Amino acid sequence: MKVLVISLFCFLTLSVEAQILTERERAELKDEILADRFNNLLPQLMDRADIDMWLVISREYNEDPVMKTMLPAKWLNARRRTILVFYRDQEANTIEQLAVARYDVGKNIVSAWDKEKQPNQWNRLVEIIRERNPKKIGINISKNFGLADGLVTTDYQELKEALPTDLESRLVSAEKLAIGWIETRTEKEMELYNTLVEITHGIIDEAFSSKVITPGTTTTDDVVWFMRQKVTDLGLETWFHPTIDIQRSDEALKSHIYSFTKGEKDKVIIPGDLLHCDFGITYIGLNTDCQQHAYVLKEGETEVPDFLQKAFKDGNRVQDIFTANFVTGKTGNEILLKSLEEGKAEGLRPSIYTHPLGTYGHSAGPTIGMWDSQGGVPGTGDYPLYPNTVYAIELNTTVTISEWNKDIRIMLEEAGFYGENGFRYVNGRQEAVKAISW
Repeated sequence: MKVLVISLFCFLTLSVEAQILTERERAELKDEILADRFNNLLPQLMDRADIDMWLVISREYNEDPVMKTMLPAKWLNARRRTILVFYRDQEANTIEQLAVARYDVGKNIVSAWDKEKQPNQWNRLVEIIRERNPKKIGINISKNFGLADGLVTTDYQELKEALPTDLESRLVSAEKLAIGWIETRTEKEMELYNTLVEITHGIIDEAFSSKVITPGTTTTDDVVWFMRQKVTDLGLETWFHPTIDIQRSDEALKSHIYSFTKGEKDKVIIPGDLLHCDFGITYIGLNTDCQQHAYVLKEGETEVPDFLQKAFKDGNRVQDIFTANFVTGKTGNEILLKSLEEGKAEGLRPSIYTHPLGTYGHSAGPTIGMWDSQGGVPGTGDYPLYPNTVYAIELNTTVTISEWNKDIRIMLEEAGFYGENGFRYVNGRQEAVKAISW
């Protein structure tokens, strides 16, 4: 039996590693995805936002979050001051991608500044704007969305000083365009996303196994650092520090405030523990965010107790109610309140705190609840749902376990895609508590 288990994990490790590209292959794929986004997606987003020129301005090491998602594989940062200009001529159905910079920004964005001919970078920008005469000039300023608020004060002030009055009057917030750029996923990206989530699930499966966990010896921190090391060994990155926490029959359920602000102290894992992880990785510009459960079998047990599996099904039911309410144009707050109402009507005790997921872990788009804002989230929760977007379907439900004479919390999180044909999980979801035998 032990030989079989070892063989299975060797296969798992090999299959996970086999899916990960070399650095050169990653660079090629990243640039291929970027070209597709610039040439095919960006024109649609500019038309939807009714903006025909978009300025993205940053200085090295202080990059606008939007610019970070636009840099090619060989550019790890902006250089000097980099000014990107996107001009959409809807009538001619063309889009220009220019850089008021000394260099081409990869193969997609062409340098449009000869410093020897025009020494002043801002003056060159004004020339480019004059030549194209846009109706609206979008800049990244936003009250509610930090990822769409990347134009820093100095660059904003110098831009306004450089622009003649008639051009300055055309400046508008590019909030909707910036959010659209960050949140919208292409077919090429979704192919990559499927692999990324599969890798994430594979690492969790290995962490929640006898290969890693020896009851009475292994601590929660040991599992956390196994996950961190595994990610590093695979040549990947985490975008947040993983957590492992425990629910036990003889310990009272911690409050939301404790769970989300204090964190779980390092504990030795023992038989009968209900484990929970929160884990996510970054790969070729995309991120995952996943929460799953496992149970450490007691001596004599061969499977997870039915009462825990039944409780887990309540968590799946909350997911089903929630994702069934994904409708284009509905705001995050509308989806939240309807889902909570329907869940409570079925006798469930749900809490929903789902966030957009993609080029950032906590990404831009509709916020659908926060753990401490179950009545709705002003601003970001008022943003509508658009198709071709990905979310961390993050939520929990509290369940009374009579066998333990206490409440437990089933906490779930999976990457979900909302497209023209509705909602689907990117790479499935957990539908039963994992069993850890030893």
